[in-house]
Amino acid sequence: MPVSAAGWIVAALSAVLAVAGLGMTGHMMAHMAAVAIAAPLIALGAPARGGSAGAPLGWAMAEFAIVWAWHAPALRALADAHLAVALVEQALFLGVGIALWRSALAQPAAGVAALLVTSMHMTLLGVLIGLAGRPLYMMMAMHPAPGLDALADQALGGVVMLVVGGASYCLGGLWLLGTILKGRRAA
Repeated sequence: MPVSAAGWIVAALSAVLAVAGLGMTGHMMAHMAAVAIAAPLIALGAPARGGSAGAPLGWAMAEFAIVWAWHAPALRALADAHLAVALVEQALFLGVGIALWRSALAQPAAGVAALLVTSMHMTLLGVLIGLAGRPLYMMMAMHPAPGLDALADQALGGVVMLVVGGASYCLGGLWLLGTILKGRRAA
């Protein structure tokens, strides 16, 4: 199976998971499947060339804005209340993730910085969510992941974000850096 096809399958499964009602843990697993697994697979299968994908740091800032905005309580409540809004949220995460990964692959030097910056903000948001002393999102607090209370579910969701999101972007940035250094050594 081509890499991009696997990415699209993961993306579809992440959309189902996003609306499955599995609390904050399921919510974060869905988002991380989209941005940290599906998006890089799709980007690897359909690479951009040179500047046609845009500036990696510009896409990193766009992803920052989109991810943090959708984790503000008002937008989170809107997505929790309306299936169509939740699907739009997931599509935006996937779309900006693909754009960031494609631009990073097309321009590796700037891509290293963009992926590492994204790793940092994903880790920070995961920590803030995971360490919050109270539930941040009412709908998810009312419907936590099976077997967890609301605060434990939120903490585990934060851990999923910081480990999967942070690690994916950090490893992607380090891999790109390795390819740059390997290319210089061969030259």
